[in-house]
Amino acid sequence: MKFGVIIFPGSNCDHDAYWTIQNIAKQPVTFLWHESHDLENSDVVLVPGGFAYGDYLRTGAIAKFSPVMESVRKFADGGGLVLGICNGFQILCESGLLPGALTRNAGLKYVCKPVQVRVENSDTPFTNACREGEVLTIPIGHMEGNYFCDQATLAELRRDHRILFRYSTPTGEITPEANPNGSLDNIAGISNRGGNVLGMMPHPERASEMVLGGREGFKIFESLAGIMAEK
Repeated sequence: MKFGVIIFPGSNCDHDAYWTIQNIAKQPVTFLWHESHDLENSDVVLVPGGFAYGDYLRTGAIAKFSPVMESVRKFADGGGLVLGICNGFQILCESGLLPGALTRNAGLKYVCKPVQVRVENSDTPFTNACREGEVLTIPIGHMEGNYFCDQATLAELRRDHRILFRYSTPTGEITPEANPNGSLDNIAGISNRGGNVLGMMPHPERASEMVLGGREGFKIFESLAGIMAEK
């Protein structure tokens, strides 16, 4: 399998993701330039964290018009696997690949710290290396991580088990105190209807080896590598 990591002007987690895929997951990986339509035969496209195009207007609002995202939309429509992390989650929502929007954190402060997220659905290409109900410790670093959608969309996300991660306590309770940004229903990550697109605010690439303090985030990459190996 082959991963592609997009580079936008303002991306700052692209090399972290590339390192994790190449050196920890030991999978082929290439960078994808924002001005190119070519996904270079990638099996998985990763939309990384950062501040694409400076986050002018609002997060992801300009990035959605880039040539590479036009190709990503077509790739996803054909069943291709897409993972958006932090700013990548914001871009996927702006691009219409995921429902809802990421708004300013409750409290209006940038939040950067390790948090706990509970795995709500382990039967996906992104979470098959996890157990349902398992609690992972993964860092966040964002100003606009407050997920919002209308009630009909929330009901659909719940019904179809498309909420993959929720902010929780270390023992797995879903509480307001465990929510670092005010996100609706403690949502930390969701998938699309087809189950092939995931957006998540926590940074799994920042928790993929012990030198960083933990490797529980690596289970996301392990899941993807495993599902592609089966194909």
